[in-house]
Amino acid sequence: MPTYYVDASVPIDVAKALALVRNDILYPGALGCPVASPNVDDEVWLGIAGQQDWVVITKDRKVRTRPWERRALINAGVRSFCMTAAGNYNRWRTLQLLARRWDAIEETAEKLPGPYIYSVTQAGVRFLAN
Repeated sequence: MPTYYVDASVPIDVAKALALVRNDILYPGALGCPVASPNVDDEVWLGIAGQQDWVVITKDRKVRTRPWERRALINAGVRSFCMTAAGNYNRWRTLQLLARRWDAIEETAEKLPGPYIYSVTQAGVRFLAN
């Protein structure tokens, strides 16, 4: 069973809410998380995520149009799920989206080895890049 790392782009309250109901959630600054703060550079936390084989949950609607961001995720070797349509979502809508799509995220993460990027939207979870 994988560990899910909710990165700093997701509201901290959403990450904490997930961690309250699941034992496999980490986020920057969480007890036992080697990423001590949300201010850690992407290259650093992505390196840790890749080494630990974490599944990364992020909120980045521009990952489709920024090739360097896609490359950074893929080069780190992570399985990543990006909420690509959640740019203006508040905490509640973000949590709703993740709860609605969690089964698909989990099924994909457990079935497919990385690296890859999947998009998470209201319409579903779909492949973006590897």
